Amino acid sequence: MADFEEKDIAIERTTHPDAQWFPDAGLGLFLHWGIHSVVGVQASWAMINDYPASGEIRLTVDDYYAQADTFDPKNYDPERWLAAAYKAGFRYAVLTTKHHDGYTLWPSDFGEIGVKSCLGGRDLVQPFVDACRSTGMKVGLYFSFADWRYTGYPMLDVDFDFNKREQYHPISPEEDAALFEEFYRFTLGQISELLTRYGTIDLLWFDGVKWRDRDAEALRSLETIRHIRDIQPGIIVNNRWGKVGDYVTPEYQFPEEPPGTWWESCFASGYHWGYNEDAYLLKASWISDMREKCMNWDGNFLVDIGPAPDGSMQQKFYDV
Repeated sequence: MADFEEKDIAIERTTHPDAQWFPDAGLGLFLHWGIHSVVGVQASWAMINDYPASGEIRLTVDDYYAQADTFDPKNYDPERWLAAAYKAGFRYAVLTTKHHDGYTLWPSDFGEIGVKSCLGGRDLVQPFVDACRSTGMKVGLYFSFADWRYTGYPMLDVDFDFNKREQYHPISPEEDAALFEEFYRFTLGQISELLTRYGTIDLLWFDGVKWRDRDAEALRSLETIRHIRDIQPGIIVNNRWGKVGDYVTPEYQFPEEPPGTWWESCFASGYHWGYNEDAYLLKASWISDMREKCMNWDGNFLVDIGPAPDGSMQQKFYDV
């Protein structure tokens, strides 16, 4: 396969008229929610040995997935969250429809674990989408390319030291390529579900993309982005899928100079991605200052908070 240069796989930022809201949005609300909220661990990273973002709690793989048995969003009320956020000046929201653990918040026909197998098929994405539309927020869906629950996932095991992952990959390059092809088709099936079941989706936030083959990265990146735009022509996509996408999204960073492109900076409250009862929330004054700084350089500020496992939001969220 030919060797690809970056210029060969880059695409121009979307010029679709439905996507031009993004540089003036200012504030976005990031919502990390899923089975990891039951114990209040740092999303899927709690399964990784010695990973610095794991926080104070680490779970074995079995204990982590056991949270699915007690995840019961009986008080799920995204309209209340988003109405409060919109009143405070937020203009788009991004929900983690699937994190690296593979648990889907929609009843997917693909995958081993999610609301289809654990919550009787109850769809948790639809109420979020409906709440965005009724409150005036743009609809953003986070989707993890990584899926640590997928049988034969070729890129990463989870129950070991993350920083030494290469030594835990005993299969041949040929076997790896075959497994990846199967996994890619599975992933594309899930993405297609999200983009065809809920009407217009304004933003797709990719994460967890890890490629071993640069040529495959080039081809699959282009194939994926074209597939996405065929379904949702006016959608905005971040740049974490290969090198294609409409904007960059650094974490816990503010650039030293204007990026010269669409961008957002994302921060988690208490440096914790997901629900944590004791985590402090970012101060309203600091959020306002960051919003102004980002907008002065044509960027947005994406603020993360984790809803509780029962689907409610802590009172301090509404206070802020």
